[in-house]
Amino acid sequence: MVTIPARFNGPDHSGNGGYVAGLLAAELGGGPVTSTLRTPPPLDVALSWEHDTHHDGGIVRLLTAGGAVVGSAEPGSFVRDVPAAPTPDEAVAGLAAYPGFAHHPFDRCFTCGTARGEGDGLRLFTGPVAGGRVAGTWTPHAAFGGTDGALDVPTTWAALDCPGGWAADFTQQTMVLGRMTAEVARPPRTGEALLPVGELSVRDGRKFMTSTALWTAGGELLGRSEQVWIEVDLGTFG
Repeated sequence: MVTIPARFNGPDHSGNGGYVAGLLAAELGGGPVTSTLRTPPPLDVALSWEHDTHHDGGIVRLLTAGGAVVGSAEPGSFVRDVPAAPTPDEAVAGLAAYPGFAHHPFDRCFTCGTARGEGDGLRLFTGPVAGGRVAGTWTPHAAFGGTDGALDVPTTWAALDCPGGWAADFTQQTMVLGRMTAEVARPPRTGEALLPVGELSVRDGRKFMTSTALWTAGGELLGRSEQVWIEVDLGTFG
């Protein structure tokens, strides 16, 4: 059994897409993983795991008490290049230009919400920089590290999540994460100066294909992702 605590929200009443996708990835384990979200992940309710071993590499599903599939994970692969690391100056400029400071559809999002305080949310903010990308500076708070200071897999996936949404521009349309393929090369550590980056590859109707990466200030790639974001109507979402 597993519960998604309410603090790990994206929209107010459902789970943060990257965090839940990371939960699925951690349960599957190993290598690049593709997590697909099927319905808004419920908060503070008991969910269960289903392991399907009849596929190569296996499939993990997260289920509600009634048997509905919240999401699934299976071995994945990448199809695009990793977004290049921003320069320190680009990252500082991107942070200052974060559109969420002026308008945010989900201002209490665990990853990028401006209404979350230090140590409560990640407060990972990325704004437009050269080359059609978004970037920012980010230092993980001590509240998010384990005994060794390392962030766990779901929290790292959450950090890789929202730069993709801002690359697709939340200010122009409201979107939620539909699918995410990611791999963590090395867990981020609390107090470590990091440079998140995201870029939009293509739009196909209501779908936006994006890529993100998390770099250290010294140029080490900690993790990367490719995503599909889906435009939603907030009046009917949930």
